[in-house]
Amino acid sequence: MSREAGKPWAGRFTERTDPTAERFTASLAFDRRLALHDIAGSAAWARALCRAGLLAADERDAIVKGLDTVRAELEAGTFPFRTELEDIHMNVERRLIELAGQAAAKLHTGRSRNDQIALDERLYLRDLVARVGEGLQRTQAALVARATETVEAPMPGYTHLQRAQPVVVAHHLLAYVFMLQRDRERFAACARRADVLPLGSGALAGTGFAVDREALARDLGFAAVSPNSLDAVSDRDYVIEFLGAGAITGMHLSRLAADLTLWATAEFGFVEFSDAFATGSSIMPQKKNPDVAELIRGKSGRLYGNLVAVLTTMKGLPLGYNSDMQEDKEPFFDSADTLEAILGVLPGLLNSLSFQTDRMRSAAGESFATATDLADYLVRRGLPFRQAHEVVGRVVRYGLDQGKTLDALTLGELRRFSELFEADVTGVLSVDASLRARAVTGGTAPEAVRRALETARGLVARPA
Repeated sequence: MSREAGKPWAGRFTERTDPTAERFTASLAFDRRLALHDIAGSAAWARALCRAGLLAADERDAIVKGLDTVRAELEAGTFPFRTELEDIHMNVERRLIELAGQAAAKLHTGRSRNDQIALDERLYLRDLVARVGEGLQRTQAALVARATETVEAPMPGYTHLQRAQPVVVAHHLLAYVFMLQRDRERFAACARRADVLPLGSGALAGTGFAVDREALARDLGFAAVSPNSLDAVSDRDYVIEFLGAGAITGMHLSRLAADLTLWATAEFGFVEFSDAFATGSSIMPQKKNPDVAELIRGKSGRLYGNLVAVLTTMKGLPLGYNSDMQEDKEPFFDSADTLEAILGVLPGLLNSLSFQTDRMRSAAGESFATATDLADYLVRRGLPFRQAHEVVGRVVRYGLDQGKTLDALTLGELRRFSELFEADVTGVLSVDASLRARAVTGGTAPEAVRRALETARGLVARPA
C-alpha cells in the first residue's frame, strides 16, 4: 500500500485517506479565516524555540521572513491553498517549508495543532471582541443622540403591551443604552478570561522542551499562561462565553427591533423608517416594510442556535482534545459575522428614524394613563395605597361607562368616590404632571432623564 504522502502523520499510515473521509474531516473552508493569527502564533513560537536553543538565529529569521511572505500572499489573495492539507495550520506550514526550507520543518517542534488552534481562536477572539465592542458603542451613541432630542417628548409606556403610564421617548431609548452597556461588559469580561496563553501545552501533556512560556505570553500580548495543559487544549469556554454574550446581545437588539417595527405600524404611528432602511412590496405599491429591523429581530435565532450547538457539542466530551471540537468554529464565526452585520447597519437605521412626537404625545394621555397619579394623590391625602387603588379603579370604570377621560371628570363626579378629592386634583392628571412626578434617579421625569443621559454619555465615551 502507498504511504499517505503529504500528511503530517504519513510515517504511521500505509493507506490513503478515503476521499469522502478527507472532505468530511477537512476544516480549511472555515478555519482559513484564522490564517493571520496562525502566522502571528507561529512567528512567536519560532522566537520561543530560538530562546530555548532549539532553533539557530538564522533559522528563526528564515522562518519569520517566510511567514511574512505567507502573510503578504494571504493579504494579496495569492496564497496557494491546498484542500488536501486539511486545515489552515498545515497549509501555512507546507507553504512555509517551500519558502524557508528545512528550517521551517523544525517549527512544529514541541507544538501540537491542539494548542495551536486554541491559540489562534483566542487571538481571533481578542480582535473580534474589540470590533464588536466598537459596534455596540456606535449603537449606543446613536441611541444617546436620539434620546437627547426627545427628553421632553412624551409617549405611552407599556406593560403587557397595554398602555400603562406616560414616559418620555428618551427614557425608552436609554433603556437600550444601558442594556447594551451590560453587553459590552460581558464581551470585555469574556476577552479578559480568554487572555491566557495555551501555546506550549502540546497535545495535552505540555511541551517536552524548555520553552519559556511566560516570555512567549509577553511576546503575544497575553496576560497569563495556562496553568494546566490538559485544560488548555480541551477548553472552549471562551467560545461559549462569546456565543452566550452574543445571544444576550441578540435578544436585546431583537427587542429594540420589535419596538421599532411595532411603532412603525399604522396602528401605532410613532415612527417612520427612512426609505434607505426599508423595502417595498413586490405586489402592493403602497407598502413600506421595515425589513432591516425585522431581520435584526430574526437573526437572534441564529445567535441562540450557535450557542446551543457548541454547548451540545462540548457537553459529553472526555478530556482532552477531541475532533468534535472542530465543530465550534462555524457557529463561532457565524455569530461573529451576524453580530458585526447587525451592528454595522443598526446605527444608521437609528439615526435615520423619524419620531412622530405629536402622535406619541397624544397617545400618552389616552387610556387612563394617569390613573396611578390619581391613586398617588389619594395616598398623599392619607389613604392607604390599596384602598386608593380600589377607589381609582371604580373611577376608571365610571369613566369608561360614561365615555369620559379622567381629566374630563368634574370634581363633583370624583367626590362620589372619595371625599379626599379637592380642586387641586386636576393638577396631577396631565401627562406633563405625571412625568414631572417621577424625578427619582432612574425615573422618567425630564430632569431625571437628563441626569441619566449624562451617565450614558460617560459610559459610551469610555471602554467597557
